[in-house]
Amino acid sequence: MAEPVSIDLLARLQPLMSMSSEGLRELLPLCRMHAFPRASDPFDGTNWTGQVVYLMRGQLLVTVADGASRVLVGGHDLAAAPVARGGKTPLKSKAITDIELLSLEEDSLDIVVTWNQLANPGESAPGSADQTDWRMMSGMFALDNLTIGAFASLPPANIQTLLDKFKRVSAKRGQVIIKQGDPGDYYYLLESGRCKVSRLVAGSPVQLAELKEGNAFGEEALVAETVRNATVTMTTDGMLLRLSKKDFDQLLLAPLLLKVTRDEAAQRVAAGAKWIDVRFPAEYQSDGYPGAINIPLNDIRQASAALDATKEYIVYCQTGRRSSAAAFLLSQRGFHAALLDGGMRAGAGVMESVE
Repeated sequence: MAEPVSIDLLARLQPLMSMSSEGLRELLPLCRMHAFPRASDPFDGTNWTGQVVYLMRGQLLVTVADGASRVLVGGHDLAAAPVARGGKTPLKSKAITDIELLSLEEDSLDIVVTWNQLANPGESAPGSADQTDWRMMSGMFALDNLTIGAFASLPPANIQTLLDKFKRVSAKRGQVIIKQGDPGDYYYLLESGRCKVSRLVAGSPVQLAELKEGNAFGEEALVAETVRNATVTMTTDGMLLRLSKKDFDQLLLAPLLLKVTRDEAAQRVAAGAKWIDVRFPAEYQSDGYPGAINIPLNDIRQASAALDATKEYIVYCQTGRRSSAAAFLLSQRGFHAALLDGGMRAGAGVMESVE
């Protein structure tokens, strides 16, 4: 019986052997196994474009670019390197026995490997209480975050700087981390522990969500440059990672927040993108764009679960302030979201006829 793809199996391959177990676990859903019979050429007539391909089982005779031939045996050191990568395949190949190949998306693999290498805490001061092993933060390092979510648009040059700028702050159970109505000053990642998000409604606190390791919070007030719209309180002891507004704007917000002009937005909507109006219902009913979905900013976290992750969304409000926060939140959750630059004021008289 064929051995299922596992973390142990991936850890034998290059460059995956340098990754953490958490990083390898994120790659498991991307793995595809392909069986080929004896005497076949697995690279003749099969499109491997954009894939990294490994020989996992069996024996394969390959002829490489310099004309040399060699026999690769699945599970042995020589086969730990990719047989094919990025569409570059052997000149010729022949399966000496029945074989199994494993393929991975090259771009996704490269992103995960990059983050795992840069997030390595290094060998200095091992076990230090001030050290964060970022690779163990499964929420932050979820594949969707790295490939289409919160950190997908972050230039590789920013990654190490961003991680270095976070400050570790211990927190106690019952401690209020951010308070509704206070100005926004920091962006937070929860390294360990749990906390609850609540908001005062008619004078009484209403719990909105519970956050766990790897979750981020505090971004809305920073993006929209307004006060906190909720209170976050620790429900256990824990450790926070805190990023100043200045560093947040420079290293994370600017690369992640995609802005489009009114003409670009109109073209995207005509091609199938959907409007999201993040104003209050009364505002939307007054002059919302035709076909727009109305999700007030306060509800964007909860309502995002009902959105279609395969669609593109163009987020707008009157000035661009509220919609910038909403677009960032959606991008963090893996949605293809863009911001109408300047808001409705910039697009006045242009969008009304576009559905």
